[in-house]
Amino acid sequence: MKSRRKFLKQLVGLSALSVTQSFGNILLPQPKTRLGVALVGLGYYSTDLLAPALKLTRHCSLAGIVTGTPAKAERWKAEHNLADKNIYNYENFGAIANNPDIDVVYIVLPPSLHAEYVIRAAATGKHVWCEKPMAMTVAECKQMIDACKRHNVTLSIGYRMHHEPNTRQIIQFRKELTYGSVVKVEAAAGYVDGRTDHWKQKKSMGGGSMYDMGVYPLNATRYSTGLEPIAVTARQSTTRPHIYKEVDETMQFELEFPNGITASCETSFGKNLNNLLVTTSKGWYTLAPFQSYSGINGVTSDGRKLNAVIPNQQARQMDDDALSIMNKTPLLVPGEEGLKDIRVVEAVYQSVVQKQRVTIKV
Repeated sequence: MKSRRKFLKQLVGLSALSVTQSFGNILLPQPKTRLGVALVGLGYYSTDLLAPALKLTRHCSLAGIVTGTPAKAERWKAEHNLADKNIYNYENFGAIANNPDIDVVYIVLPPSLHAEYVIRAAATGKHVWCEKPMAMTVAECKQMIDACKRHNVTLSIGYRMHHEPNTRQIIQFRKELTYGSVVKVEAAAGYVDGRTDHWKQKKSMGGGSMYDMGVYPLNATRYSTGLEPIAVTARQSTTRPHIYKEVDETMQFELEFPNGITASCETSFGKNLNNLLVTTSKGWYTLAPFQSYSGINGVTSDGRKLNAVIPNQQARQMDDDALSIMNKTPLLVPGEEGLKDIRVVEAVYQSVVQKQRVTIKV
């Protein structure tokens, strides 16, 4: 019996050795350590911020572009050493599906085009990143989320502040009740825009301060409280009606949250605004600026400095999202987060039209 067992073991060993010798030279696919990103839309944000940031990332790289301007395509090809096969226009965009170099499609277009191109990107089977604001309507946001789920890809919204360390610190204050419970939030974001004929001044393209800068204070109230607003009262104004004929130059909005928590917010294309103050039951903490590309700085009521520095916010955002994809862990800012903001944005505009307080329906 023992000799029979010994014979069988030897036979199995020889078979395994034979298999190893026969197939040992076959290389099994290795998991990627970097994800290839294709930027869709080569305006200022892609050119001056995302492309340089991708050079600083550890877990992703610029792999392709989508542009409707041949001259831009040639310039980017030379500057970033891109292969011809990785350069697309808006007509052949769908061919990205067959390109193994590209893992993520990053939509960097005016808000009115976000829904269309996120849905098209999802259909290629690539993961999708989309700049803020997520879309023009709640209905569009839902369509984008559904498309990504249908094609089994992830959808992340480009709220870079969620990845920024000082912002993450105040979120932690809230979670741990470090300074007690939140009582009130004050947040404002804006800049003086001297342009007179930009897409941000056109309603059809998703212009207006509330869509562009307004989502910063709005989102800040939500991550500062950890709650969803239940009502809003908003007022729209302009000092340059000859420019802001179609969209809002300045928007002020008051938010009501559960438990009696309130938030006062402002956004504008006619004022320089950049501050966040959270008042709590046992003190306060503030960031000013709270949404700049660098130099986020703040202090707490007991003198604690909030001045952590990272080399590049966009690089941190993209690395975090790439790691979530590779490790199959939850995204910091999934599509559902963008939808929640747009639900409030819709209510803000409704309040302006109706000139009254509007209940926000979930």
